[in-house]
Amino acid sequence: MVTIKDISRACGVSPATVSKALNGYGDISEETVRMVKKVAKEMHYLPNSAARSLKTNTTHNIGVLFVDETSSGLTHQYFSLILNSAKEEAEAHGYDITFICQNLGGRTVSFLEHCLYRKCDGVLIASVNFDSEPVHELVHSEVPVVTIDYSFDNVSSVMSDNVEGSYELTRHLISLGHEKIGFIHGELTSVTNKRMRGFFKALEDYGIEARDDYIIQGHFNDPSSGTEATDLLLDLPDPPTAIMYPDDFTYLGGMAELRRRGLSIPEDISVTGYDGIRLSQVLTPALTTWHQDAERIGRESVRKLIETIENPRTCEPEQIMVSGSLYSGCSVRKLVN
Repeated sequence: MVTIKDISRACGVSPATVSKALNGYGDISEETVRMVKKVAKEMHYLPNSAARSLKTNTTHNIGVLFVDETSSGLTHQYFSLILNSAKEEAEAHGYDITFICQNLGGRTVSFLEHCLYRKCDGVLIASVNFDSEPVHELVHSEVPVVTIDYSFDNVSSVMSDNVEGSYELTRHLISLGHEKIGFIHGELTSVTNKRMRGFFKALEDYGIEARDDYIIQGHFNDPSSGTEATDLLLDLPDPPTAIMYPDDFTYLGGMAELRRRGLSIPEDISVTGYDGIRLSQVLTPALTTWHQDAERIGRESVRKLIETIENPRTCEPEQIMVSGSLYSGCSVRKLVN
C-alpha cells in the first residue's frame, strides 16, 4: 500500500508537506499541492481510513435506514433511484454507505444501537414508519439525521412536493373536462395527506364538489390494491370518468382490471399514475403521471447530511422542497364539453 512517505520521496518534499497538500492546508504553494496530488493519483494512493477516523473523529460512513413494508426492497424504482443517487453523491464526497436495520448477527437491536455499532457519522432515513419508537429514538439522539418525505422539528428533511404534484395532476384532468375524478390513495401517511390536500385544493379552486364515494384507500406499490380499488370505483352507479392511482406500479393492477372489463384507455376511461418511473412511459398508452425528481432528492439529502456532519456548529436544519414535473402521456382523453 502506498504511504505518505512514498509520495514524499517521489516528490522530494517532506511527509508533512504531503499531508498538508492532501488535507487542504493553505500554508503551502498551489504548485506543490498540484504536484503532490498528481503524484498521489499516479501512485494510486488511498488514505488510511482508520487513521483518518482517529484524526478527524469521523468514519466517513453514512447509515441509510430503508424499511420497505411492500417487500419490493431495492426493486422499488422510486426509492432505488433515490438511494442510487445518494450513494453516488456520498462516494463523491469520500463517504461509504451502510444499511441500518434492527438485526445484528441474529440479535435484535434498535436503529440507534446499530448506527452506533457501525460508527455511522450520520443517517439518511429514506423509508420507514416515522411514528415508531425506534425511529424517534434515532431522530432525537445526537447522531446527525436527514429525513426524506417526512419532517421532524430541528431535523433537516428533503421533501418531494406532493401537494404540488397531486394538485397539478388533478388540474390537468380538470383542464381536459373531467369533473368526476376517482382518487385512489395509499396508506394514511404524511405523503398521502399532502396528496389529498393537493387533490381537494384543485377541486375547490375549480368549483368542483368532492365526492366521498370517489375516494378509495389502497396501498402504495401494490398492483392487487389497484385492481380492488378500480373494481369499487367502476361498480358505482355513477362511476368516474378518470381515475388517479397512488403510483405508477399500482396502476398496473388497475390497467389489467380495466382491460378485463373491455374498457379502452383513454377512450372509455382516463387514468393517471404518480412517480414517473421509466415503466410508465413504455406502457401502451404511455401513462399520464407526475414525475418525482428522485435523483435530486437523493443528492440533496446526502449533501445536507454531510453538511450537518461536517459543520455541526453552523449548519441550520431546513426543509428542502423538490419540485416534480408532469408527464402528459396519452392516458387522458379530452372530454367534449
